[in-house]
Amino acid sequence: MTVTELAYAKVNLVLRVGAPRADGLHPLCSIFASVDLADRVAVREASEDRVHCPGVEGPNLVTRAVSAFRASVPTLPPLAVTVEKRIPVAAGLGGGSADAAAVLRAANRLSATPLSPGRLRELAAGLGSDVPSQVEPRHALVSGVGEEIEPIELPRMTLALVRQEAGLSTPAVFAELDRLRDGAHPPPLRLDPEPLRRLGRAPLGELAAGVENDLQAAAISLRPELARTVASLRGTGALAAAVTGSGPTTFGIYEDGATAAAAAAQLGDAVVTQARTC
Repeated sequence: MTVTELAYAKVNLVLRVGAPRADGLHPLCSIFASVDLADRVAVREASEDRVHCPGVEGPNLVTRAVSAFRASVPTLPPLAVTVEKRIPVAAGLGGGSADAAAVLRAANRLSATPLSPGRLRELAAGLGSDVPSQVEPRHALVSGVGEEIEPIELPRMTLALVRQEAGLSTPAVFAELDRLRDGAHPPPLRLDPEPLRRLGRAPLGELAAGVENDLQAAAISLRPELARTVASLRGTGALAAAVTGSGPTTFGIYEDGATAAAAAAQLGDAVVTQARTC
């Protein structure tokens, strides 16, 4: 039996990042938009564990997800995992995290003793800050260090995603954020979820006006050409444009698919996707 799951990309419409905690993790408050762009993850029983994930070398979040599930459910048989990649690697779109969450869901469907959604999220939290929100992929308000997840509704929107040939290291971007802040700490109220909760309920124009990313300056510091890409997106008539997550993917928000498609044609290496109806 082969179980297939879709692993959806996410776009950070808002990403506010606090000062690092004693354990080095950064608290955050973010609006995640789940979009139609997705990897396809196929999982089946096999004679031994093996993972095929093009473009990702060595141990990765998918292999860790299999190990984490088996540590909780020792009766899980060996699994063969194949990831059909559509989400760019190391792009700030949460592709690796979505793949790991999809593997947890698939393993749960294959297990004789499935875990509860809450237990799956606990396993996911041990894998990375973006993984818990993808266990049940949908639009979400995410806080804490990624483990606090509140499903939200977002207005309909189309996005143009501009990819880059080379990815960016998430730890390097966070380290650059800390360097740029040079000990200055953002006010704790920046991490209050209530303003973002209200923003998520707002009409598209108001939501677009509130788009921001605390990691954007750090990503541009490491990859200065991203500033030109953001400016180019704004020049196509996007309601908002920014770096998503730790980058280097940038995005523009449009009211309709035709406008987004025209913008993508101007920009070249761009993908048009929709915020999911979920």
